[in-house]
Amino acid sequence: MSRTLKIILGVNLLLLVALTFAWPHLMVAPGKLIPGHQALSTDCFACHSAFTGASAAKCISCHKPADIGRLSTLGAPIAKALSRTPFHQALSSQNCLGCHSDHAGVRRYKLQGNFDHSLLTKDTAGNCQGCHKAPTDPLHRQISGNCSQCHTTTQWTPATFDHAKYFVLDSDHNAACATCHVRSDYRNYTCYGCHEHTIENVQREHIKEGIRDFSNCVSCHRSSNTHDTQGKEGVGGGGRKARDKNKGGDD
Repeated sequence: MSRTLKIILGVNLLLLVALTFAWPHLMVAPGKLIPGHQALSTDCFACHSAFTGASAAKCISCHKPADIGRLSTLGAPIAKALSRTPFHQALSSQNCLGCHSDHAGVRRYKLQGNFDHSLLTKDTAGNCQGCHKAPTDPLHRQISGNCSQCHTTTQWTPATFDHAKYFVLDSDHNAACATCHVRSDYRNYTCYGCHEHTIENVQREHIKEGIRDFSNCVSCHRSSNTHDTQGKEGVGGGGRKARDKNKGGDD
């Protein structure tokens, strides 16, 4: 390669670099900005830094986290409430680009399903209904909170809970969730929520069979079938097997 050609190529390269810095919106912009950023269409360095790209620090210079969802970038109150509760104030770190972009041709805004919930503080992440509307199906209408017992923030569906794994909800137990799970606490349960299973009735029946430990019902009973018991056989000097043996197997 001749020296003259090298000089020409070098000059062209320097010219391209100069043009890129002078008019980046014409040289390298991948697409139009969203309507709210149209005033910045010719000012790429309002959001980008040379050689490092866009940064959260640049975003925050206009979009104050404490004001997002409450005030406009000009400081005017937002007249109409947003469809979702403002939550940017509860982010544990300001990683704007983790959810947002701008240019058409790259992406405008990521879908909500791609939101990184690990950016939220622990208390906010546990308050799902602060951002999400509560489901209205018959099951969820009986539940307040405790979403994480069945769902995760990385994958909402499918839910992980299988009630039959713990207890079969047959025709004899087609009751409201709150009958067994008091105060919508689905980590605990009680069998004393209906008239048949009062403490006195359960205590009398089990003691008659020689069973002294009956604090955890589902450890033995997994359905309403009284013949389908498991575990704790012979606890307290008795149990169903001991009783059946004494009665010759008659129930």
